[in-house]
Amino acid sequence: MYRIGAKPYPTKIMHDKLYELILRGERLDGRGPYQYRPLEIKTSIIEKTDGSAMVNLGGTKIIAGVKTALGQPYPDTPDQGNIVVNAELLPLASSFFEPGPPDEKAIELARVVDRCIRESKMLELDKLVYIPGRSVLVVYIDVYVLDYDGNYFDPSVLASVAALATSKIPLYEVKDGEVIMNPEIRSSLPIRRFPVSVTIGLLGDKILVDPTSLEESAIDTSIVLGWSDDDEMAAIQKNLQGLIQFGVMDEIINVSKEKAGELRTRLMEAVGRVGGTP
Repeated sequence: MYRIGAKPYPTKIMHDKLYELILRGERLDGRGPYQYRPLEIKTSIIEKTDGSAMVNLGGTKIIAGVKTALGQPYPDTPDQGNIVVNAELLPLASSFFEPGPPDEKAIELARVVDRCIRESKMLELDKLVYIPGRSVLVVYIDVYVLDYDGNYFDPSVLASVAALATSKIPLYEVKDGEVIMNPEIRSSLPIRRFPVSVTIGLLGDKILVDPTSLEESAIDTSIVLGWSDDDEMAAIQKNLQGLIQFGVMDEIINVSKEKAGELRTRLMEAVGRVGGTP
């Protein structure tokens, strides 16, 4: 089975080593089982975007940019603005990323980010409609994996949400049945919630929060859980083959919910929304 982050170590040996460590509450890099790597979030780093952010999570570095434009609504949602997410795994980020069009891993990453944002109802999409059925704001989110050392899901969601939360978009007004842009006046996107995701790897019945690439090469499976800021699960994605043992899911949900609160606190501090005020 192909795994991003696979290393030239015998998987069974590494699996057994990791399991032996986790039984003692330890990991190869010195963290505890439920501990994230050092996290850094920076916003407004790309001048030519409406919003941008860069997230470093251990050795994994993600950048996200937001651009907006007028467009037509989707036929089934004429009274909502649009969200379009693209993700790219840059070949310079890892020897396992190849040049060319987005592969299934990049598509999966984009879908997880999209689902966390869309299903948490982060954006009030009805407020991005200028002429129902005809003219709405399209919010483009581009995610780039610049450096990879495991778990690109959580920092990608953090970078995308931080970029959206700090975006400044042109003012649009409807005059004589047409939408006119005023580039001199900038406004914020209508934000309702601040979703985050938590990635958990599994070694048998033991869980590892935020696995590194070396851990990803040996774990049995992993799962990504997206949370909205009212502690409702917004998305879930099992992104590796393998079984989740019976009875472990309750622990996964409880741990991920707790870690989501920690991530959201850091996110709110980074975007200047301490206390959760939209």
